[in-house]
Amino acid sequence: MSPARLLAFDTLRKVGRGGYASDLLLSGAAPLNSRDAALASEIVFGVLRYQLQLDFLVSHYSGRSVRKLDFEVLLALRMAIYQLRYLDRVPPHAAVGESVELVKNSGFRSATGFANAVLRKVDRSPIAWPDRATELSHPAWLLEHWDRAFGPEVTPLIARANLEPPETYFRLPPGASLPPEITAADTDIPGCYRLVAGQPAGFRIQDIGSQSIVPLLDLAPGQLFLDLCAAPGNKTAQALESGIRAVACDFHAKRVTMLKSLDAAVLHLDATRPLPFRAVFNRILLDAPCSGTGTLARNPEIKWRLQPSDLQDFHQRQVILLRNALDALAPGGLLAYSTCSLEREENDAVIEALGLHPASIMRRIPGLQPGDGFFAAVIRAPDTSH
Repeated sequence: MSPARLLAFDTLRKVGRGGYASDLLLSGAAPLNSRDAALASEIVFGVLRYQLQLDFLVSHYSGRSVRKLDFEVLLALRMAIYQLRYLDRVPPHAAVGESVELVKNSGFRSATGFANAVLRKVDRSPIAWPDRATELSHPAWLLEHWDRAFGPEVTPLIARANLEPPETYFRLPPGASLPPEITAADTDIPGCYRLVAGQPAGFRIQDIGSQSIVPLLDLAPGQLFLDLCAAPGNKTAQALESGIRAVACDFHAKRVTMLKSLDAAVLHLDATRPLPFRAVFNRILLDAPCSGTGTLARNPEIKWRLQPSDLQDFHQRQVILLRNALDALAPGGLLAYSTCSLEREENDAVIEALGLHPASIMRRIPGLQPGDGFFAAVIRAPDTSH
């Protein structure tokens, strides 16, 4: 049994129990060579991105509803069909044989004959998908939500962008130069580069959408800067390039430790409660916890977990966070409220709930702009010095 497929199967099983693929692969791939780690990652993210198509294909080839299959059997079939139909360099006998072994090793020996028979039918003949949700491999409710927000012409662009592996972006610190072993393309965001070839070891990997937020705050040396939901610290590190004095906070104690390497004061606090600060910060970043629907290419498991009711839960928490953050903003200061969500409930509706009038609004939509989807509203506090 190949280490790559064992890791992919174990990762997908844990994702099914609530884990996150990126974190699981990062820890699980450590003992593997680069080739096996890459194959495991390809299978995991491919299965999660194309899950709705794969489930239709399982039913198509087996004649059974996926709801009637044991979860481990379904996972092995998804993995094999993904390799057989979506990948070009995997030998069919390896994809079939090892997936049948995964079924057997998972305690479902009686299902090995069924799995083998199903997978022997798989070919690359064109398939007529039964509906738009299956064709785009996204929940129907989410596609309809985007239809209302962006129009039915844009929705397929977003969904198809989410089916592609995301490109890698990194930050080049001020005064640094690209080493010769890296090929990279610059972007319209200062210090942000798109990786073309090579390994950007020693550089901070950060999506272009994420890197687009901090420049909105017009930072200058000496300003007092507050990052309220700072972990893992990418945006705080980017802000520190401007010579500001930073306070970085997060709610989760484990994530606070990720901030310790930054040249900033670090606090563990719950920003849904009144903040322990006076209105002294010249600049505040509230990159609020959100549904993450702008990051579905990177975190495809989110689209299968998220429910419409979750958006209102996020909205209510985000309104509280923003209200508290505004109390810490100095007169004339700027606050950027941002999310990596595409949903109106978490973006415009949060601003409207507090009756705010942003100085500017930025949106990044996958399929229209490169990188993850982001929303940001910049709010200026009244200047009471005059």
